[in-house]
Amino acid sequence: MTSIAAILSVPRRRHALAAVALGALLAMPSQAQTTQRIPVSEIKPLLALAAERGAAHGVLIGPGAEYMRRRFDATAPIEIDVATLHALPQPGCARLEVTTRQHDVLEQGKRADQELRWQVSFCRDGSFPEKR
Repeated sequence: MTSIAAILSVPRRRHALAAVALGALLAMPSQAQTTQRIPVSEIKPLLALAAERGAAHGVLIGPGAEYMRRRFDATAPIEIDVATLHALPQPGCARLEVTTRQHDVLEQGKRADQELRWQVSFCRDGSFPEKR
């Protein structure tokens, strides 16, 4: 014999399972999601923004971007992502990780996606931290 509580709990379990599944999907990064990118001709504005807000996303434009596209025979945009790793003792300053990437780059006769990661210390006022 089936209890009424067991019958009534089936929809609750389904809702709970659906909520868990939805939460897992929302937590996963989606390839379909597009990042809002700020067009920049130099990296400093992205560094300052990341030092202030924790992250910044841009796309390189202008003469520097054109030079890199010609040099590596690539038509894809050069994307720049900057993330704060940690705050520094000097107020308004942070250690940042910069990632640049470009798809379908021709290098040494082969095409491949390229990515470069590096770190820098920078302050939201546009300066480099003072050495103590």
